[in-house]
Amino acid sequence: MFQKIKKTKFPPENKPVLIWDGTCGFCKYWVTRWKLKTKDAIAYKTYQEAHKAFPDIPLKEFKKASRLIEPDGSVYSGPDSAYRCYTYSDSLKINMHKWYINSRSFQYLSDKGYNFIAKNRPFMFKITKLLLGSDPTHFKPYWLYYILTIILLVFIIFQ
Repeated sequence: MFQKIKKTKFPPENKPVLIWDGTCGFCKYWVTRWKLKTKDAIAYKTYQEAHKAFPDIPLKEFKKASRLIEPDGSVYSGPDSAYRCYTYSDSLKINMHKWYINSRSFQYLSDKGYNFIAKNRPFMFKITKLLLGSDPTHFKPYWLYYILTIILLVFIIFQ
């Protein structure tokens, strides 16, 4: 399980920085998606290039989970780093960061889900591409085709 780190003594100067694993295809896919949504509001850096700028956060913690670090020193970890990123987007109207802060059950499910995904990144990357397509800049709702095919098959079988 990743450690939730609240503050750093070495915050970025101008804008928040999302620090992620640059060797992870799943991570790169979603960071590409977030960049589209947040435009210039957030700097995106891999932990491989940025961890030395935050000496009070152990390297092993950067390896376990993404971190969004804001200019006031606040650190958002794991699923909340993703939820917090979306607060910098004009297009997303649902504030999942508030849900994460205010709902213990949502926080628990998010943390457990994040840990499952983190431990199974290659498999989850395959599932992501299968359901949404290989290009994170243009989602394709393949999952809809799968559901419709299953419904059609059930209808044919039980006809």
